[in-house]
Amino acid sequence: MRRLAAALAAALVLSACAVGPDYKRPVLPSPDSFYGAAGPASAASLADARWWDVFSDPVLRSLIDEALRNGYDVRLAAARVEEARARYGIAGSLYYPGVGYSAGVSRAHNGAYQTPADVTGNSITVNGLLSWEIDVWGRVRRLNEEARAQYLASEEGRRGVELSLVADVASAYFDLRALDAELEIARRTRDTFQDTYDLFNRRLAGGAASALETSRAEVLLANASALIPGLEQRIVARENQITLLLGRAPGPVPRGASLTEQALPPAVPPGLPSALLLRRPDVGAAEQELVAANAGIGVARAAFYPTLSITGLLGGVSPDLQNLFAAGRTWSIGANLLGPLFAGGSLLAQERVARAQFDAARATYEQTFTRALGEVSTDLVAIEKLASEETERVRAVDAARESVRLATRRYESGFSAYFEVLDALQQLLPAETALVLTRRDRLTALVSFYRALGGGWSDAPPPPPEPPAGITPAGPPPPR
Repeated sequence: MRRLAAALAAALVLSACAVGPDYKRPVLPSPDSFYGAAGPASAASLADARWWDVFSDPVLRSLIDEALRNGYDVRLAAARVEEARARYGIAGSLYYPGVGYSAGVSRAHNGAYQTPADVTGNSITVNGLLSWEIDVWGRVRRLNEEARAQYLASEEGRRGVELSLVADVASAYFDLRALDAELEIARRTRDTFQDTYDLFNRRLAGGAASALETSRAEVLLANASALIPGLEQRIVARENQITLLLGRAPGPVPRGASLTEQALPPAVPPGLPSALLLRRPDVGAAEQELVAANAGIGVARAAFYPTLSITGLLGGVSPDLQNLFAAGRTWSIGANLLGPLFAGGSLLAQERVARAQFDAARATYEQTFTRALGEVSTDLVAIEKLASEETERVRAVDAARESVRLATRRYESGFSAYFEVLDALQQLLPAETALVLTRRDRLTALVSFYRALGGGWSDAPPPPPEPPAGITPAGPPPPR
């Protein structure tokens, strides 16, 4: 027993270290500011704002909140986190001894040539078993380190799902409001061309208009009318996309503020590029996968060394229950050493696999960070350029509306034919549509920029949305 205690003490001293490399975060080249930024980088970032402070539309806020509570993606991510947490618990159980039991009852007869001869008897066996691996080389610790990193990676994945869900709902909602605006423009244009066609049709019947004028007005009416069914179909498709994100059956989606009433922040500071290492969930998940791969090297390296385990048994064997733990009591304790001598090169190959997995995880980590820098840069420039584009689009719409007004006055004064009015109206429709699309692109670029910075998630519950005023009923505007 003294020798066994000494061996255990030596094993505990050896277990103070673990084979394999300890993890060190790779140094990634981080620029001083984002490419395309107008000025020097500052610590302030739009990502510091919570999503309900960025999106002020109360209807949009309620949709995002519902998606975060009931969405399928969030539920799947939560299940993956629970699975990773349970696996971490399995790895943690290896620190402790395993305790079990066994019991059996038998009746046997010895033959004439056995000792004792020609005897029939009962045997009752009850044993308590103990087995404990002494973590001499740190194999168990590396397994726990690996499982913990995978658990943290799943947590980062859950954050990433929430971030993506916030962005996807907001982008789909802005696209839906843009389709509503396009449908309104198409219906208004169709009504205008309908009035024109009816006018020329009456004048043609009275002999005051030509068939050419009437035919041209009918062409414009048909083209404007043909836009409406396609827009209505796309509205239903976008509503179905939103309800899927919300985790509910397909149906109408309520509307809040119009596209032009959606607030845009006056400034969108990107913050420091190095902050993406801590803020972006995908970068955090990639680093945790790297930590797990680093621990996997230690697990593979520990396979070269013997494992030391302590086993114990306490029980009893007796032909009856009365003497089971008295005269029939048995016990044993021992230490077992199990190690490889020749494995055909499989242990070396397993270590090479682990190191290759670490190299792949490091490349993925570096790639994820580089991609994050590029996404922020792209969205930052998009926000700036789309603002300039919208200014020109507004200018084009104002000019087109003025052209329609002047052409109408010239026609009413008898200075020109109605063809000038029709030409001006044909220029107004694409100008108004382009303005709507540019406004939508600005809003979705803001959403993409917010996601690229790693904002949009928060463990705190959002405040209850304010009672919205003037909410458009669910579904697209009724046909006219």
